[in-house]
Amino acid sequence: MKEVEELSNSSNIIGKGTVLTGDIETFGNIRIEGKIVGNMKTKSKAACGHSSHIEGNILAQNAEIAGTVTGKLEVSELLILKPSAVINGDIITNKLIVESGATFNGGCKMGVTIKEIKIGEQAEEQTHIRKAE
Repeated sequence: MKEVEELSNSSNIIGKGTVLTGDIETFGNIRIEGKIVGNMKTKSKAACGHSSHIEGNILAQNAEIAGTVTGKLEVSELLILKPSAVINGDIITNKLIVESGATFNGGCKMGVTIKEIKIGEQAEEQTHIRKAE
């Protein structure tokens, strides 16, 4: 139990000018100022700054978006769209705050119970399938 607590206290930063191609999964908080081409998953908070650009889906417990996201946003608790946010994709969240100036193009479902966020299990399942073949 202590190990999981330590993992969720970790912080990750993708800095401005950095481009990450591929999926990213973390137990801890993640702050994006650069560009991600791929999906992002965290059991904690995802903070996407003004200069952030995400081309992929985001699955998080909480999220605060100030940059651009092209993909689906699934947030189990609170999603905040800052004035500079541009969202092109569907949103599924429990609670939503849209600040004046934010742009959102897509569908929205609220108050939906999202499945538990699982980290690292999909990769293990794919490995077992490959071994079985």
